[in-house]
Amino acid sequence: MEPIRDRYDAVVVGARCAGAATAMLLARSGLRVLLVDRDRRGADTLSTLALMRAGVLQLHRWGLLPAVQQRGVPAIRSTSFVYGDEVITVPIKMRDGVDALFAPRRTVLDPLLADSAAESGADVHYGPRLKGLERGGDGRVIGVVLEGRDGTLYNVQAGMVIGADGLRSTVAGLAAAPVNHQGRHGAGVVYAFWRGLPNQGNRWHYRPGVSVGVIPTNGDDSCIFAATPSERFHREIRTDMAAGYRRLISECTPSLASELEGAEPSERYRGYPGHPGVIRQSHGPGWALVGDAGYFKDPITAHGITDALRDAELLARAVAKGSESALAEYQATRDGLSQELFQVTDEIAGFEWDLERLKMLHRRLSVAMNLEVDALVALDGPPRPGDERSLTNEPRSSVS
Repeated sequence: MEPIRDRYDAVVVGARCAGAATAMLLARSGLRVLLVDRDRRGADTLSTLALMRAGVLQLHRWGLLPAVQQRGVPAIRSTSFVYGDEVITVPIKMRDGVDALFAPRRTVLDPLLADSAAESGADVHYGPRLKGLERGGDGRVIGVVLEGRDGTLYNVQAGMVIGADGLRSTVAGLAAAPVNHQGRHGAGVVYAFWRGLPNQGNRWHYRPGVSVGVIPTNGDDSCIFAATPSERFHREIRTDMAAGYRRLISECTPSLASELEGAEPSERYRGYPGHPGVIRQSHGPGWALVGDAGYFKDPITAHGITDALRDAELLARAVAKGSESALAEYQATRDGLSQELFQVTDEIAGFEWDLERLKMLHRRLSVAMNLEVDALVALDGPPRPGDERSLTNEPRSSVS
């Protein structure tokens, strides 16, 4: 492992999917990049795991989809929406090189992206945490202060500091990033993994006041989450998550409850009490935000990882161009692609719908997701003279 240097073109704080992908793409563009994360490599985190088509498209464009498949992540060939007792199944059709969806465990996806960042020339360090931002006389962020696990301090200069450190981002806090949009709702969710269920594609079950998702993942596991309004989660679920989880599943999808009867999850139950969505100002003098640090919405629509991979490329292209106007364009594009997704997700997370209203919300969600795919495909248009180097090529062993 390379030692931490005194200066980089970009320092990325947070090596989950958003930060690791951003670092990888910046390194591929020829920038000297430091990627740091205070957690250990491959640590797990709460997640629905699901990649929507745009997320799979990103892995395909970056040359990483074969590596995901080689790690035993099953192909998902259909998505079913179950409104009460009505089942609508949609096959995943070939489009833009994608003919299936995938839902890799975060213990697979995050280190895969971080390793690809290292292979592309980035310096990757687990353990250091962000202690402070350094500023120039004009107030511009010009570097970071990092603290290693042994207490060693590192003063690192950087042309750009990127916060990819989650909803409660330290970078966003230190940079005083304004909140531009605030959601109203946050669903309470319980997650568990169940081994040996048949791969019947992604299944999203809904009844008034409750939702259950079934997502096949690697290791012969399926991630099954049960969601309900945050108030109910606090009132009757969080004190006994196992019993509350089974009660929600029985209420929403009795057939799945019967399937799980007598079985135990392969890992412990994990709860999330919910948090309203937030869209923050995504850049300022010498700093930028990506992933949940800049844009978070409720996990009930399972779109967070896809958002992260989308925005990683939008930001990396802006940073590679190196202008304030490019960063402003990053935010404008991110916001333009996100507003409908954000609003629809917030309403679904509020559980103030009936099933007919929910169907309409899902149709709006589908339109927004198709626009997202179109925007990413358009990034591969013919390059203009003077454009930055390609960000979608295979990883390089070093940078110049």
